[in-house]
Amino acid sequence: MSTPNITRWIAIGLLGLPLYGAMTFFSSIDPQPDPNTHYEAWARFVTTNHYVLQHLLGTTLGAILVIFGVIALGAYLAGGRAGRLGLVAMVITVLGQGLFLTWAGTSTFSAPKEGQVYLAGMEAFAQRTPIFADAAQGVTILAAILLNFVGYLLLGVAVWRSGTLQRWAGVLWAVAVVMLYPLGLMYAMISGVQSTPRTVLVGALLIAISGAWIAWSAIRQPSAEAVVVQAQPRTQ
Repeated sequence: MSTPNITRWIAIGLLGLPLYGAMTFFSSIDPQPDPNTHYEAWARFVTTNHYVLQHLLGTTLGAILVIFGVIALGAYLAGGRAGRLGLVAMVITVLGQGLFLTWAGTSTFSAPKEGQVYLAGMEAFAQRTPIFADAAQGVTILAAILLNFVGYLLLGVAVWRSGTLQRWAGVLWAVAVVMLYPLGLMYAMISGVQSTPRTVLVGALLIAISGAWIAWSAIRQPSAEAVVVQAQPRTQ
């Protein structure tokens, strides 16, 4: 049985990083109206086919691809001097993205039904009393944000310390993470607008650029672990 080409599989997985950035960017260009101030406009927005496809193919698929990308990056870094940090960052980030997918599914499939109920004449639905599920969703989203922020930031540091990847790709990745999370949350709190902040567009674009840079560097410079595996004799 031949030994699998580890470098090729890692390279394919790393493509999930720039694809995630690109998908997040395009899915954030047309943000939904703020349901707190323009509920009817929000209801009309979320009941369109465009909204469902945008969240399914952009947000959800992008999150799945970045999980593959982060696992590939952790595998690439595992054999180098930032191996432990990379693996810890990988676990934290995958956990955060897993929690994020619960919200993505809810937003993709439940929001259109909620909007449809409101447009059908049940306007009191917009002022419904919060239930436990609403609180649990808020806690889950907050946990996902914190885990993703910490995990992505550590990945940027691991890229910087790897010795094989471009160090400034790690810096660019870390800056992108700050734009996506802390600055995005600050913008939402200061403005009071419950919609995708414009900082997300900048962060997503930087993720796409730095992710492509990381993937290209990894393709040109195989990890130490991959080189060792490929150097081993193949058995039939």
